[in-house]
Amino acid sequence: MSRWLSLILATTCVCAQAAPPPVAEDDISRLMAEKGLLTQLEQVRTIVASRASDLVVTAMGFLGVPYRRGGNTAETGFDCSGFVKAMYEQTVGLVLPRRANEQAAATQTIDKKDLQPGDLVFFNTMKRAFSHVGIYVGDGKFIHSPKPGAQVRVEDMGGSYWQQRFNGARRVISSIRDEAGPTPP
Repeated sequence: MSRWLSLILATTCVCAQAAPPPVAEDDISRLMAEKGLLTQLEQVRTIVASRASDLVVTAMGFLGVPYRRGGNTAETGFDCSGFVKAMYEQTVGLVLPRRANEQAAATQTIDKKDLQPGDLVFFNTMKRAFSHVGIYVGDGKFIHSPKPGAQVRVEDMGGSYWQQRFNGARRVISSIRDEAGPTPP
């Protein structure tokens, strides 16, 4: 009896030490790899990161440009939405609507925790939603053209004024398809 028990225990130990059965590859991952979609996805990520970086760098080049209500150019000055519109046109080649509330409506809502450089941040500064807009630059900061008598500058969203008036974050996504090339069949 103990001989059988020893044989069963020895067999059990050998089986327990054997490699686990191979895990089947995920069907979606395999399909994406076969169609080259993983490569295309990585290319889109690279393009988006590059464009966001270019956008922030370009916007920083306009620090000190004066605020001007209705302004759309560095020569005449910018208001908040004119600044955002000009930065996207110059850097990404995408034409956004003119007004801050229209820019909010034309872009994808994202959570504040998901903000990335180049995303838009909106504030209620005139007792109405989406009355002010800026471009998120990272590390809790944004660049914008704030108000008459001021200039394009970078500010911390964590300041009490901006925290109390934060309306939401948006991502401009329509340029991704244009830059990534045609959609695969």
